[in-house]
Amino acid sequence: MDERRLGVVSGLGAYALWGLFPLYFPLLEPAGGLEIVAHRVLWSLLFVGILLTAVRRWGQVRALVTDRRRLLVLLGAAVLIAANWLIFVLAVNAGHVVETSLGYFINPLVSVVLGVVVFSERLRPLQWAAVGIAAVAVLVLTLDYGRPPWIALGLALTFALYGLMKKLVRTEAAPGLFVETALVAVPAAAVLAVLHSSGDGTFANAGTGHALLLVSSGVATAVPLLLFAAAARRIPLSTVGLLQYLTPSMQLAIGVFVNGEPMPPARLAGFAIVWVALAVFTVDTLRHARASSRRAAAEVVPAGL
Repeated sequence: MDERRLGVVSGLGAYALWGLFPLYFPLLEPAGGLEIVAHRVLWSLLFVGILLTAVRRWGQVRALVTDRRRLLVLLGAAVLIAANWLIFVLAVNAGHVVETSLGYFINPLVSVVLGVVVFSERLRPLQWAAVGIAAVAVLVLTLDYGRPPWIALGLALTFALYGLMKKLVRTEAAPGLFVETALVAVPAAAVLAVLHSSGDGTFANAGTGHALLLVSSGVATAVPLLLFAAAARRIPLSTVGLLQYLTPSMQLAIGVFVNGEPMPPARLAGFAIVWVALAVFTVDTLRHARASSRRAAAEVVPAGL
């Protein structure tokens, strides 16, 4: 019970921190989105490197970098997560927090569709129903916005593809994050060099507090990932799946109640349809998890026989 409780607390901590990101990234202005992501990469690399030294896990990093196949997959993951970060930061700092929350609401359903496309997985009837309902929601929101919800779709697709890449390379959070950030560290450093040479960089030009906030982006990136890894090791994936809705729920609340973003009836209807799709998806997931547990219990040979 203690391990399970620790897993739930770790998961809640990870998703709550991610949910607070729409309040954090505006604090990094006047830095632009590209500069913020570049700092996030470099300071994450430094922070995780210090952590790996403290826990003596460099052997896992060496195992990753000497495996060409896993290194190429992690390069793809690094590009995808950097794109996800850039879309998110640009959207949040441009006042589109509500649409970013939509992206993380529909992310589980996009992951399911990718499972069908990439791994030829077969969906259960309720899963197909959830995907169909979500497609209706996207259509409703397209009519409301006057355009497809590109921010939400971009976030959902890049994060779902990132998850797919991580599924192909089983590794612990800290070594994996270090290799990913190391693979994009040179482009990140080049971006900062160009920005500062042109006078557009803010790290050394907007005060000590601003510089420290940019440095803190490394900690803000790594800590939720480490908490998530601790949760995933201790609690069932079905529980992790339920906890993940905390992040977009917090982001939606921040967008509407803190930032005052509009939520007209048509947009609210679109979100309501998304929530129906997620309810169907969650019910199916829980039912399947319970059925699998019962089958596994029935197959256990009683002691002494």
